[in-house]
Amino acid sequence: MRTLLELLRIIIIFGLLGGLGWAIIGNIYTINETTESYSWFGALAILVLLFILYRNKLQFSGWYKGNGKKKLSKNVSLTLIFTSIILIISPFILGVVNLTVC
Repeated sequence: MRTLLELLRIIIIFGLLGGLGWAIIGNIYTINETTESYSWFGALAILVLLFILYRNKLQFSGWYKGNGKKKLSKNVSLTLIFTSIILIISPFILGVVNLTVC
């Protein structure tokens, strides 16, 4: 039962915080049509950041009390954060590159 509650908690956390993150950066991608077509990169970046948040902080405050609870290593966390930043910026870069090619 605790596992199901934790799974429900994960779904709610990702839904609410993911929606909030998308509300913040989603409107930024509507600057032009080309950037808007690559906005799924931003959504992927939000999911990666939520994964980092869950693995490093939120998993220790939930209902699940199993053995496999470990934080991500510092190198993995930094790599994933850097990747998320690149994913958030990439629609703008691809939009500029696409405009100059056309």
